Amino acid sequence: MASRRQLKLGAFMRPVSIHTGAWRYPGAAPDANFNFAHLKRFAQTLEEAKFDAFFMADHLALLNMPMEALKRSHTATSFEPFTLLSALAAVTERIGLVATASTTFDQPFHIARRFASLDHISGGRAGWNIVTTSNPDAALNFGLDDHVPHDERYVRAREFYDVVTGLWDSWADDAFVRDAQSGIYFDPDRLHVLDHKGAHLSVRGPLHIARPVQGWPVIVQAGASEPGRRLAAETAEVVFAAHGSLAEGQAFYADVKGRMAAAGRPRDALKILPGAFVVVGETDAEARAKRARLDSLVHYDSALASLSVALGHDASRFDPDAPLPEIPETNASRSGRERAIALARRENLTVRQLAQRLGGYAGLAFVGTPRTIADGMEEWLETEGSDGFNVMFPDLPGGLDDFVRTVVPELQDRGLFRRAYDGTTLRDHLGLARPPNRFFPDPA
Repeated sequence: MASRRQLKLGAFMRPVSIHTGAWRYPGAAPDANFNFAHLKRFAQTLEEAKFDAFFMADHLALLNMPMEALKRSHTATSFEPFTLLSALAAVTERIGLVATASTTFDQPFHIARRFASLDHISGGRAGWNIVTTSNPDAALNFGLDDHVPHDERYVRAREFYDVVTGLWDSWADDAFVRDAQSGIYFDPDRLHVLDHKGAHLSVRGPLHIARPVQGWPVIVQAGASEPGRRLAAETAEVVFAAHGSLAEGQAFYADVKGRMAAAGRPRDALKILPGAFVVVGETDAEARAKRARLDSLVHYDSALASLSVALGHDASRFDPDAPLPEIPETNASRSGRERAIALARRENLTVRQLAQRLGGYAGLAFVGTPRTIADGMEEWLETEGSDGFNVMFPDLPGGLDDFVRTVVPELQDRGLFRRAYDGTTLRDHLGLARPPNRFFPDPA
């Protein structure tokens, strides 16, 4: 029986697998982070499978972990996202292209211009993943001695969003008349100067590029803290969530969607897509064996470093065979810290066990046959745990190919996923309305 709702599927890429051991897995491409031929092939494969988006994560510093651990991680480095996604836009036609950009260490004018350009180049397929940047080492790359406090980052992010979207609305959709006979290229009455002066930002404008194809690129957000949830309910159109269980997903879904009414937004204007690590096998046992082999490729130094990053504390000082001690709050990511602590408490893990889990990937995972994976995804969709998933592959290209070859047809046969794109833009794929121009409302 076909579902009344269909899954939205993004592919979360960094720009390849998030798993620390993925580059060492037999058959994987170890250099994929910096091999455009591989990345082109991945994006085109995802597009053939009718994925909504290729989601390019980014970071503004080397991961803040000891070099002994960092030297083992392929996630330490990657292409600059706009350069990569602009190149991928030229070799794809429909798949959305989502880039991470920080509101803490960049300027609104830069962000507005880059995303508007990407949206035009791609024909309306751009999405902006708003981050406030949790890595404290990033501050050192931008002339700061200390990281900006957590809550202050979110206050700036809210104002930043208002400025960027205001800049995207600089031009009315019909501003560029291009009348060769009269010699008039654009109508000055259809141009708005933002002239923003706020608590954190001062930006005159206007943006000197036409309004994006989608009106605004799709707004994506990933914070799960209280300020993050508030920002999501007020501004986001896609939330990249991180939950280890269906119950956690349902609670988050109800909370964030429930906040939208107060923000004057309909529930359908926001899609919640948890990250889902997917390992496919011909049997459940084979899939579990694949996962175990992948996890075995994570060196313990890297595992310990991953735990330190998640907690915002040096975990090497803890007794590895004792339970996790009490962890005070820091200026690092609160949601990441809370997830790690909750996992340790829920499963009664020692420091060593928790580190090994985090060293690979500790979040939501579907490990099994195409049928059991589809069962799990369908349950999340039908019980309001999510609107879909940001899929993470265990290895590239093998894990991606397995999912596309076996799981996607299973989802399509159940009526849970499209067989063809219905439109051309990322908003079309996600079922999101084109935002009206706040300065030049539609006369109708």
